[in-house]
Amino acid sequence: MIYVIGGRGRLGRAICASRLAGEVLALDREMYQNWWQRDSVLSIARFFEVSPPGSVVLVAAGLLDPALPRAEHRRVNVELPARVIEGACAAGLRVVTFGTVMERLLEHPNAYIATKAELGDLAAERAAAGDAVIHLQLHTLYGGGEPPPFMFLGQLCSALREGRPFEMSPGRQLREYHHVSDDVAAMHAVLEAGSSGITALSHGTPCTLRELASYVFTSLERADLLRIGARPEPPDDNYATVLQRPCMLEHIHFRPALHGVTAYVKAVLAGAPKQA
Repeated sequence: MIYVIGGRGRLGRAICASRLAGEVLALDREMYQNWWQRDSVLSIARFFEVSPPGSVVLVAAGLLDPALPRAEHRRVNVELPARVIEGACAAGLRVVTFGTVMERLLEHPNAYIATKAELGDLAAERAAAGDAVIHLQLHTLYGGGEPPPFMFLGQLCSALREGRPFEMSPGRQLREYHHVSDDVAAMHAVLEAGSSGITALSHGTPCTLRELASYVFTSLERADLLRIGARPEPPDDNYATVLQRPCMLEHIHFRPALHGVTAYVKAVLAGAPKQA
C-alpha cells in the first residue's frame, strides 16, 4: 500500500492518479494535521502498524511560498515529516520525503529552501542509521493544475492572460522543468530500486529562464510582451551547475521542457490546466 500525506496538492494528486485505487490511499488532512506535534509519534506508529508488508508512506504535504512565516514552513516542511519518519519507520514502513534541488545549489536559501534542506539532512541521518528513508530532491514542477501565482510560470501566465508586459531578469538561471507525472514515474523507479538517502530527480538537460520565456511567448505569438532584463539578476542562483541523471532513471521519459511547458501554458490559458 502507498499512503500519501498531502494528497490534495499537485504532487499528491499525481501520485494518487499513478496507481489503481486499491494500491494507494490519500490520508484525510484531519487525520495528519496534528502529526507535527512531538507527542504524535506513538499514534503514527499505531496507525501504520497494521499496514500490509512492504508499504510506503509518501509525505507530499509541504509549503512552497517563501513569503509565509518561517515557523509555518518549519512545522509543515520539517516537523511533520520528521514525526512521520519516526513513527512509520518504527512500524516497519518505508518513508519518502520531498525537497528541492535548490537545497544543494543556493548559499542563502529562503524559508522554503532552508526548511527543505533541514529535512534532507534529517532524512540522510536516518538513512545512514539504517532506516528505510528516501529524500527526493525535485526540480521545478508543472502540470496538473494552475501554477502558483508567486512562481515564475504563475507570473508568466498572469501576464499572458491579462495581455500585459512580463518583466524578468536577464534569465541566465538554469532550470529543469519537469512535468509532475514524469517525476512521479521517476519516484516509482527510485522506490523499485530500493534506494535510501538523498536522490535528485534530474534528467540533466536544463534550460535557462530566458530560453524558456522566449520560447513560450514566441509560440503564443506574444513576444511583444516579453521584457528580458527589465529586472536585476539574482546574485544567489544556479548559473552553471548541471545535475546528472541518476542511473536508475535512465529508462524514464522526461518530456522536453520547452515544448512541455508551452503546451501546459496554453492549456492553463484555455482554462484546462488539469489536462496539461
